[in-house]
Amino acid sequence: MEHGESDSPPTAETKGAVEEDDFGYRLFPDRNKKPQSFLIRSLFTFHNRCQVMLRMTLETNPYAQLLLEAMKQSGCTVFNDRHFSCENCDGCVSGGFDAATSQIVLCQNNIRQQSHMNRVVTHELIHAFDHCRAHVDWFKNVKHLACSEIRAANLSGDCTLMNEIARFKFGLKGHHQTCVRDRAIRSILAVRKVSKETAEKAVDEVFDACFNDLEPFGRIPHSKADARRAYRDFQNRDRYNANL
Repeated sequence: MEHGESDSPPTAETKGAVEEDDFGYRLFPDRNKKPQSFLIRSLFTFHNRCQVMLRMTLETNPYAQLLLEAMKQSGCTVFNDRHFSCENCDGCVSGGFDAATSQIVLCQNNIRQQSHMNRVVTHELIHAFDHCRAHVDWFKNVKHLACSEIRAANLSGDCTLMNEIARFKFGLKGHHQTCVRDRAIRSILAVRKVSKETAEKAVDEVFDACFNDLEPFGRIPHSKADARRAYRDFQNRDRYNANL
């Protein structure tokens, strides 16, 4: 599993023998449970709220709309019922991308605001976009995971100035890059049983190339206005290519 935002992700360092890596599935316990009936789920307030917020994100958020369109253009059309699942998760995560099923998990017990849903869906859609366009070895190649986590932190709005202020983190020169690096490392440690040094090394080795890979946005969208412009540019690019 590749996870989204984490409040206090556990580190992967263990004492004694190294435990077998569960690839972060421990954070998403509903993944291993038998699906509940639609009636039972519909009566669950968290699930209802999650579905409503998800629908709002997919219909109105320019970050998500651009990524959905880009995935469609790449041959990976996303369907709400098939590719999104609102579930209960561990308290430290908000969402994840399950590469084994090509499904985005949204943590209905941890996502309480529309702005949070927008950011989590965008973050996980970037993982899904990378999964669609490239041969990402999520489970065995930590550099591949690091690259996608860098891109997700960089392009999803995770590291906007307002979000960093809300975390009581302040900085001037290079602060965005620092935030992206730190959040990529935290994400790796939450879902892989590797040392902090291993996670840092993987992120540092691919940082420049992956930080500068801005597809499909073409720019770092620091706000919804930036995302709307990127979406318009993407649509115009597609129209131009279609006329060649």
